[in-house]
Amino acid sequence: MTRLVVSSIGPVSSVQDGGRHGTQRYGLTPSGAMDRLALAAANALLGNGACAAAVEIGPFGAAFTAREGAVGIALAGSPRNADIAGRAVAFDASMTIPDGETLTLGFAKEGAFSYLALEGGIAGEPMFGSLAVNARAGLGSPYPRPLQPGDVLPATAAADAGERRIELPAAVEGPIRAVLGPQDDEFDDSAKALLFDSEWRISATSDRMGYRLEGPALRHLHGHNIVSDGTVDGSIQVPGNGAPIVLMRDRGTTGGYPKIAAVITADFGRFAQLPAGTSFRFKLVSMAEAQAAARDFAKLLASLPDRVRAIENFDLNLEALHDANVAGHAVSAVDAGTWLAHD
Repeated sequence: MTRLVVSSIGPVSSVQDGGRHGTQRYGLTPSGAMDRLALAAANALLGNGACAAAVEIGPFGAAFTAREGAVGIALAGSPRNADIAGRAVAFDASMTIPDGETLTLGFAKEGAFSYLALEGGIAGEPMFGSLAVNARAGLGSPYPRPLQPGDVLPATAAADAGERRIELPAAVEGPIRAVLGPQDDEFDDSAKALLFDSEWRISATSDRMGYRLEGPALRHLHGHNIVSDGTVDGSIQVPGNGAPIVLMRDRGTTGGYPKIAAVITADFGRFAQLPAGTSFRFKLVSMAEAQAAARDFAKLLASLPDRVRAIENFDLNLEALHDANVAGHAVSAVDAGTWLAHD
């Protein structure tokens, strides 16, 4: 049976899909890909569903070897050096790993997460409707934990469909947009102004559950304990020490710290891709602006299959190229008689 074997891999790499939905009432967090756009782009290149499971690769390198047949794959998300048997390959594109050869990936550049999708998707036993891994809860498939060297991902034998690329819009830059609430009344105007006027840094202690922020302390009006209530991806909660934590895909479904604001849906993936140590700012937007951005983001996800293009490969005839006069009317820079004649 065709399979993709994990030859080497760093921490914080696991199988993720669109997430586990409808189970928060039971205390199960949705989990899923940190960058939904990158996941959907990788899947679109292979004709998979937008939310199909893929390998979410953390900041460190990894290597995957095809066994018992060629494996069709696609790469998207944070760019990094990548090659198959020494031949460089591009991101935002699909390709084939021949039987016995290895895809090698370096460290992430300009981001934190890359996505490796498999032609036909990743096979596994859904747990509450999803393959998404949440290691703390022991959920996920085919492995309910981060991937390790030696793990095997069953794969569909690659079809001879040709390589493809996807045309994505230019990366959005600038502040991370957020809306106030639901407990912004637990903070005075100066604390709220501090959130949006300050420069923040992603702490090295961050993980898929929450990104800890380094910066000024935000002081509460009435203490840091509230009756626990629901959280969402991007909730910015403020514990007793005043250092905000942005809740991520593996967050708890409820929390007992005041939540001063929330990162908007359209910017969540961009925020998730900020590497540890990166500085950034928040920008306050209205609920109407956040909803409009969410609709635009949904339209972008829906448009991805239409952005896929075939890559035309040309085989060079090196012998014919050697015999051709590719220089045309060559001139000598030190002989005016040659270049004046062809003015």
